[in-house]
Amino acid sequence: MRRVEKVAVPDGEFDLHVWGERGPGVLLLQEIFGVGDYMEAVAGDLVALGYVAAAPDMFWRIQPNWTTAHDEEAVPKGMSMVSQFDWEKGVEDAVAALEVLKGLPEVGKVGVLGFCFGGTLAYLLAAKTKVDSLVSFYGSGVPGMLDQFDAIQGPAQFHFGGSDPYIPREDVARVEQAVAGRDDMEIHVQEDGGHAFHNRKAPMFYQPEPAERAWRLTEDFLARTLS
Repeated sequence: MRRVEKVAVPDGEFDLHVWGERGPGVLLLQEIFGVGDYMEAVAGDLVALGYVAAAPDMFWRIQPNWTTAHDEEAVPKGMSMVSQFDWEKGVEDAVAALEVLKGLPEVGKVGVLGFCFGGTLAYLLAAKTKVDSLVSFYGSGVPGMLDQFDAIQGPAQFHFGGSDPYIPREDVARVEQAVAGRDDMEIHVQEDGGHAFHNRKAPMFYQPEPAERAWRLTEDFLARTLS
């Protein structure tokens, strides 16, 4: 059952979509396609595991509650939204949404889980403010911002596809090197995985086997860090 909380920031307010009754909180950061059917599906998975999931409308400054269907035109539409996205304000918005999630009476520890665009945003959020757990799926911005690693205070798990046309394998290798030797960080590369391989609502991207392997690792990590 989805409900909507409001997140107030100095220059406006936006929606935080919340699922679940009680448990640790997971801030769910969207792909470039908005808070649509895929985010709803992931939220359902998290609620079934005993979490409270909350997805903020990260494109609200451009067009509130914008989503797109997962068709051939979805990628250029989504990329157009990202091209207008203010990353500095966006990270501040994500921090504000995290605070609202933390403040819900039914929520305990709080982590962040992001996919694609949201995978980069989750990484920047964890570098900006302390979270109990960070899971970042194929954040294309991460390899170019390795200087943020030292600012992350909590445990972190990174997922990439080894056959991702949007994120070269050598860029993923740079993240592997950055993670190496850090006790509270781990990285998992599904070598057969392309981009957005976990998105079961997007036939053009979804790869069931890499998705299942990565999600099992995610479940285990969230259970270890948020219980």
